[in-house]
Amino acid sequence: MSLTTKIDFALILTVDNANPNGDPLNGNRPRTDFAGNGEITDVCLKRKIRDRLQEVGQSVFVQSDEKKSDDFKSLKDRAEGVLGKDTLNPKKTSREDASAAACQTWFDVRAFGQVFAFGKTKDSDGVSIAVRGPVTIQPAFSLEPVEIVSTQITKSVSGEGDGSKKASDTMGMKHRISHGVYVTYGAITPQLAERTGFSDDDAQVLKEILPKLFEGDASSARPEGSMQVVKLIWWQHNSKMGQYSSAKVHGSLKALLKEDGSFDEAALKQALSGLEPQIVDGF
Repeated sequence: MSLTTKIDFALILTVDNANPNGDPLNGNRPRTDFAGNGEITDVCLKRKIRDRLQEVGQSVFVQSDEKKSDDFKSLKDRAEGVLGKDTLNPKKTSREDASAAACQTWFDVRAFGQVFAFGKTKDSDGVSIAVRGPVTIQPAFSLEPVEIVSTQITKSVSGEGDGSKKASDTMGMKHRISHGVYVTYGAITPQLAERTGFSDDDAQVLKEILPKLFEGDASSARPEGSMQVVKLIWWQHNSKMGQYSSAKVHGSLKALLKEDGSFDEAALKQALSGLEPQIVDGF
């Protein structure tokens, strides 16, 4: 059974002496907007959600190289290897049936959606199967402009030369944010969940992993303990349409947030008549 009620949610995150989301087109410096506020893209957040889903035993289609649970070398190989080539052949299987098979197999497909696009081959025509998922999440932005600290580093090993002297590739730069409080907002839409089969149980899984978003995600850019989910705010409406628009629900939190990420929890619970959020502490 698919999701029975609309859900809105928000995450308050902290970053301390870490690079939460580097920009490869800008020397891997932490992403910021034109006002200097830090940014973590929705793609980055979905990557972390997928990683946490894998860790709790959920099947995930878009896997990172570091956390692959199978031997497939590409998404095309994974799709054809798991679903079978006939399932993705429009001459043998309808797009609706192929989409349903993908949603049933992979959590992230029925949650976020996916486009399966394959070129024309001797065995089948080119096919593009688009799945629109019910779970949306916005980029996270810091509540205040962030301070970026850049440090010149010397690597311990060099990939150039004979090792007798330091080569050009031993020098580099490392960037971090001293401190930042970020907020992101999301929603789960029952009307789209009906198409993908995203269920109440799936929503519960998502609710349980979001407070643990950065556990097991440590790296040199993000040392263990440098990033933390402080609060998860979860609004469960009483109908598929929802009592309020997502903009109004998210706005009820924005109106109460202080610069340090704190807010009056009692006031938030009373902000929208008939819709009291559940406030969950981070892991």
